[in-house]
Amino acid sequence: MSHHIVEVQDLKFSYPDKTPALKGISFRIEHGESVAIVGANGAGKSTLLLHLNGYLTPVAGKVRIGDYPLTKETIQEARRTVGMVFQDPDDQLFMSTVFDDVAFGPLNLGLPIDEVHSRVKIALETVGVLDLMERPPYRLSSGQKRRVAIATVLSMSPDILVMDEPTAGLDPRARRLLIELLKSFKHSKIIATHDLDMVLDICERTIVIHDGLIKADGPTGEIFQDDILLSDSHLEKPLRMQSCPVCCQCQ
Repeated sequence: MSHHIVEVQDLKFSYPDKTPALKGISFRIEHGESVAIVGANGAGKSTLLLHLNGYLTPVAGKVRIGDYPLTKETIQEARRTVGMVFQDPDDQLFMSTVFDDVAFGPLNLGLPIDEVHSRVKIALETVGVLDLMERPPYRLSSGQKRRVAIATVLSMSPDILVMDEPTAGLDPRARRLLIELLKSFKHSKIIATHDLDMVLDICERTIVIHDGLIKADGPTGEIFQDDILLSDSHLEKPLRMQSCPVCCQCQ
């Protein structure tokens, strides 16, 4: 199962204006883990995720997916292994129908048309939107778009699911449905998010990034109990771990 492993070694990256975004990030994620990447805006979360399947190239350091370092020669295999769900579903939905969007990846793999149809059906059933197959993506709600975007990745049968702010812009019901969906996945999951309550539901491990560096990496419950760490990283405890201000005043 080594092909499910993600390993990052001393990863560094700077923007074109020379502003450093990642200043030496290292971690290893094993098969089946669900890991949250948390931090304030500008901490480097999204930049880190974009290195995990080759959308960005490190200035220094290495990214390893399974048995091989991520290079120009291995990038296509890495992208089949690591499925990336972007923060904005519209970045992934560009075809005229939901079916065409979900079929796009498998078709580009050169798969037989019967297998493409099977993969599309299974992916849409998995996320609960098979009935939307013939709908144009622009006619969908935010929650529906999010589910279809996930289906476009699942149709590629990735071993590792990488998601950037998956609950952003969702109403409470759509958020809860998405959390239940993610909990049911057997994939290794790497999720960058500000939604720390969702992290409690899904991720047993949390990596805290601040100013391009890892501040902490450990069990989620322990990380979220560390008030000094959270404060220094410009984070707040998940809402359900915070004391009720009304109850506190009554004591």
